[in-house]
Amino acid sequence: MQREFFAKTNDGQTVERFTLTNRNGLLARIITWGATLTELHTPDRNGTLANVALGFDTPEPWLGVHPYFGVIAGRYANRIARGKFSLDGKTYELPTNNGANHLHGGNAGFDKRNWHAEEAGENAVRFTLTSPDGDEGYPGRLEVAVTYTLTDDNELRLDYEATTDRPTVLNFTNHTYWNLGPAPDILAHELALNASRFTAVDAESIPIGELSAAKGAMDFTKAKAIGRDIAALKDAPGGGYDHNWVLDGFSTGKLTLAAELRDPASGRAMTVFTTEPGIQFYSGNYLDGIPGRAGRIYGKHGGLCLETQHFPDSPNHPAFPTTTLRPGEKFRSTTVYRFSAGW
Repeated sequence: MQREFFAKTNDGQTVERFTLTNRNGLLARIITWGATLTELHTPDRNGTLANVALGFDTPEPWLGVHPYFGVIAGRYANRIARGKFSLDGKTYELPTNNGANHLHGGNAGFDKRNWHAEEAGENAVRFTLTSPDGDEGYPGRLEVAVTYTLTDDNELRLDYEATTDRPTVLNFTNHTYWNLGPAPDILAHELALNASRFTAVDAESIPIGELSAAKGAMDFTKAKAIGRDIAALKDAPGGGYDHNWVLDGFSTGKLTLAAELRDPASGRAMTVFTTEPGIQFYSGNYLDGIPGRAGRIYGKHGGLCLETQHFPDSPNHPAFPTTTLRPGEKFRSTTVYRFSAGW
């Protein structure tokens, strides 16, 4: 493991970078700003290593405004309608930073904080953060930890933990944009989701409370090219996929297969397992010409996100799996990204 200086924030905070490697040559880099995964290098079918996570070559853009590349999103990842929810009879108001709605923790979510970091083993780093009572409108002092581990089984494992001193709501995810191949977009990537239902949404991507059957363009129960049916969503928000799928076989605390992604051009594949009940597949609809690595410009569908999570707007839908955490309880969640090549 390598630990090094990465950058200084405008207010003088030191941002560090950790480099993890395994015996097979995989490499992951994570910075303390946003507990952000900045790079993941994995071989193609010919053994050639390349980075498959969208991002930047220099520190400055990582500390500025970007589309949540690689960050830990929280205190509540995804959307909360109108920035409001009620808990134990009290209504809480949150910043609305996505039109009329609250997104990824608000104006200063966990992605815009400098986390504390410590080595947690030969190939593991534990990031911790204290979110005070009233932070971005949320109740309760929340103690959060995320541990990244790169294993010799070519897995990047993320273990989340949290405790609170007052009842609150939470939802964490990693927001890496993946592109497993050389093409400038991910439309030829083949995706399978272990989900036969999704949470139907309105025109603002807010769940309407119904679980719909994944049919037609929404059916990824068998692997298919992402671009095959995407034109059917031209009138959807963003003109593509940005939906939460409900994982089949979900059981609290049990790792479940969530997604299988592969790129025919490179032969790279990524399999996702999680203890979460849902996964948000986002096809990079709002990427709009962002200058990225090695002179590449990230345009629409330049990368995709597979965000393991509880469902969007769950605090306003009692029938959804609960996102409430109470004093004396400990939130735990695990997501594993397994990389392979050569199929």
